[in-house]
Amino acid sequence: MTRVLTAADTALLLEAADLDESMRLLPALAAAELPGVTELVPAARTILVRFDPRRIAAATLAERLLAIEPTAGRAVGADTVTIPVRYDGDDLAEVAQLLGASPDEIVARHLAATWTVAFTGFAPGFGYLAGDDARLDVPRRSTPRTRIPAGSVALAGRFSGVYPRESPGGWQLIGRTDAAMWDLDRDPPALLQPGSTVRFERAERELVTAAAPARPPVEAPHAVEVLRSGLQLVIQDLGRGGMAAQGVSTSGTADRGSLREANRAVGNAPGEAGLELAGGGAILRFRGDAVVALSGALADASVHPLGAAPAHAVEHGSAMAIEDGDELRIGAPRDGLRVLLAIRGGIAVEPVLGSRATDTLAHLGPATLGAGDVLPLHGPGRAAAAVAPTRAPRIPLPVAGETVALSIVLGPRQDWFTAAAVATLLEQEWEVTPRSDRVGVRLHGQRPLERDRHGELESEGAVTGAIQVPPDGQPVLFLPDHPLTGGYPVIGAVVDRDVDRAGQLPPGARIRFHLAAPHAGAART
Repeated sequence: MTRVLTAADTALLLEAADLDESMRLLPALAAAELPGVTELVPAARTILVRFDPRRIAAATLAERLLAIEPTAGRAVGADTVTIPVRYDGDDLAEVAQLLGASPDEIVARHLAATWTVAFTGFAPGFGYLAGDDARLDVPRRSTPRTRIPAGSVALAGRFSGVYPRESPGGWQLIGRTDAAMWDLDRDPPALLQPGSTVRFERAERELVTAAAPARPPVEAPHAVEVLRSGLQLVIQDLGRGGMAAQGVSTSGTADRGSLREANRAVGNAPGEAGLELAGGGAILRFRGDAVVALSGALADASVHPLGAAPAHAVEHGSAMAIEDGDELRIGAPRDGLRVLLAIRGGIAVEPVLGSRATDTLAHLGPATLGAGDVLPLHGPGRAAAAVAPTRAPRIPLPVAGETVALSIVLGPRQDWFTAAAVATLLEQEWEVTPRSDRVGVRLHGQRPLERDRHGELESEGAVTGAIQVPPDGQPVLFLPDHPLTGGYPVIGAVVDRDVDRAGQLPPGARIRFHLAAPHAGAART
């Protein structure tokens, strides 16, 4: 039976009978070119369908999705990829114990199996490899790791995979490889393509991790030098949408409205790249004249000229002239978490896959900024529009200890939880923990969410704002750098209008979820 489930107020989840039907539905959906559909994210048994609710209603889209028949066959690649592996993973012994075998037997099975790239996702270059050995079926870790090294070879359910870059994850680690899963200088960048055959072999030499190339010095008449970066300083625009087929998520700023506001203040186009600063504490020195504006989290900021001239404060949300040699100092936020800084003309770094956004999970785009980094600027003469004279009054952002209301829709997997757990999600306050980042807001509640089902959920797509629940019952609210696909059930999703506010939640803030609309679904036999 094929079903359509609610995944967000801007996404539906089309659930197929099995992996084969899902792989045959994908080309049929792409060929249908349904109005309002912005992206398709394939997974093991599902396809996440993102859509614009201004162009098509969810109920109408659900009916049209159910009317589409899968193609007769699925595409199969002709190439075979061989990946060398050192089998020294941290979870190899535990995997062997779970499967009632020795570590050597697990390695032998992994080497002997033939693997096929069923789909890509999670992160750029990550391929979900379906094997032909039914005995290699192992549950994910009960609590995901926050950092898994690049090149880790892992198992989860009946899939194997290789982590292209360091990232969080819940798969069981059995080995590592130095094969480059993702390389922007390669065409296509991903080593693994859907339909390709993959074989693993033992590595014949010690693996070597290549050092990241040093940034070349920047010589430009207009530039900004980072003297102090604060907790996290990254370049962000509105992201790189429509690239899920390559395993590339949208990413982009965690507060889209504030970036647009700052760009409006300096006369830039709404999506021009600016700087996103988490936690404050940054000092920037400008080379050449500039015009800047701050938005988002409310932080005390001041401009310190060269010489003995007195410093002057920066008004939040208004354009401020900067002269050659001036330092902009941004203090700790008084509300919210992330300060957005727009610079008239924009930042002159090369786009990666059409965007200048820093994706901290996928390691796409410019690297996270640190002291000594210098960014070239286009200069104030490149402003795109006149500055509007008025703006809406600022709405205060959350602070530590404050309870924030966020609206959600339930789904697609609330039926994986007990009725009491769904009630707890809505009735209990959830605290934002310090372990939160651009991947997700990690929450803690006095009562964890209890599952009604305790099996493994095959990986499926999720959106920014999705509330994913690992087996420990403590939710993670996905932010822009979340993985495209994941294997823990999503109980609900923050509605799109509240996603920016979620991106401004500081540690210690508390959340109360409210139901925006009842869950709705459809099915066909």
